[in-house]
Amino acid sequence: MSNVLMQVFKGVIIVSFLIYTLQCFTVLLASEEKKIKIYKQQVGTIFFIQLMTFSVLYTNTKEIGVLIIYVFQIILLVFISEAYRFVYKDLSRELLNNVLMFIMIGLVVLTRIDIKYAIKQMVYIGIISLVCLFVPLIIEKFKYFNKLGIIYAAIGIGLLGLVFVIGKEHYGAKNWIQIGGFEMQPSEFVKIIYVFFLSALLEKDVTFKRVFKVSILAAIHVLILVAQKDLGSALLFFITYLFIVFVASGNFGYLFGGLSMGAVAAMVSYKLFSHVRIRVLAWKDPWSHIESEGYQVCQSLFAIGTGGWFGLGFTGGAPNYIPVVESDFIFSCISEEFGAFFAICLIIIEISCFVMFINVALKIRRRFFKLTALGLAVEYIFQVFLTVGGAIKFIPSTGVTLPLISYGGSSVISTFVLFSIIQGMYVLDKADRKKIEEELVKREVEVGDEEW
Repeated sequence: MSNVLMQVFKGVIIVSFLIYTLQCFTVLLASEEKKIKIYKQQVGTIFFIQLMTFSVLYTNTKEIGVLIIYVFQIILLVFISEAYRFVYKDLSRELLNNVLMFIMIGLVVLTRIDIKYAIKQMVYIGIISLVCLFVPLIIEKFKYFNKLGIIYAAIGIGLLGLVFVIGKEHYGAKNWIQIGGFEMQPSEFVKIIYVFFLSALLEKDVTFKRVFKVSILAAIHVLILVAQKDLGSALLFFITYLFIVFVASGNFGYLFGGLSMGAVAAMVSYKLFSHVRIRVLAWKDPWSHIESEGYQVCQSLFAIGTGGWFGLGFTGGAPNYIPVVESDFIFSCISEEFGAFFAICLIIIEISCFVMFINVALKIRRRFFKLTALGLAVEYIFQVFLTVGGAIKFIPSTGVTLPLISYGGSSVISTFVLFSIIQGMYVLDKADRKKIEEELVKREVEVGDEEW
């Protein structure tokens, strides 16, 4: 009976997720009245999928803890939805709904893998969701974000350098620090400060001299990450730098020159670091090294292949055979149990978020915020690319997490802050546009009175 229930729910979940995915794009063309209706339907779909998955999970486990955590997850999602809509009435509902969907999927999958991961993730999300309620307000009220470029650079370099003093090694990279019982990855927080640093220094001055100075500071960030053997983050920082410099200057020479230097740096890293050679070896031919270097990649591919288009059904797979499945390879777990069709829809929703970020960057009038929104957009989508690409063997695994879905306090906190900053810019831009419209109306009235 439970197997039949799982198969029925599997089909319902896939169809529901497909509808949600399509709505992420159809809502862009809808009228205001229709948009409100779609937003409500999307929220309903989120809680419906959550109900379906937890019904299957409880049917298979009969653990009361599953029901308890289900209730707490509902409370958390309702709080985020209602609190943000109450505090910021002009926020982007599309973006908020996608955040809720990602959080729900992540918590559901983590509960299935190990309930302890889900509990810790809920605590991280609960704390940061409270803090981030104030992020849009800070963006709106604080007028000096674009004046602190050097300070951002100093803070970023200092935080990254702290790892050399009190750092811990995880999976070959010394990029973690421990404070009390909490472990954090400084690069996750620095990547946001890093974008602020680049945008602030390139907001008005894009002469060769300024670009050269900015490049030196950016290179220090990247080289510190390389020294820590955190090459995934180093690549993320480098690509972000490249695109912000290109957009700020409009100079294709910087873009092509940077890509050439990046290719050379990749070859040097391959020669210098043994764990890079191991990952490349595991990527090129994991089957010949299935019992050692290629084990992780092979298990990921087995899971994705076994899931097929429509998956084995929630709880039907064996995700714990994949090393680090809760973070680096959570996409493989999703593909195995929900299927490739569901996984592709998830990627499309991630892309829709990127499109929204770019839309904010294009619309916003203030150049500093425009560059910042672009930088955060590039960081976000490139991180998705690295995670998914590593899981499907498109590129070597880089140890990067899937935003808001993978387990990890540093990752989920920094990503939530990233989304909140974009929301803040969206709210700020709408407020600016309203002021301009009000001033235009006022001038028209004054001119009309004078003519009369």
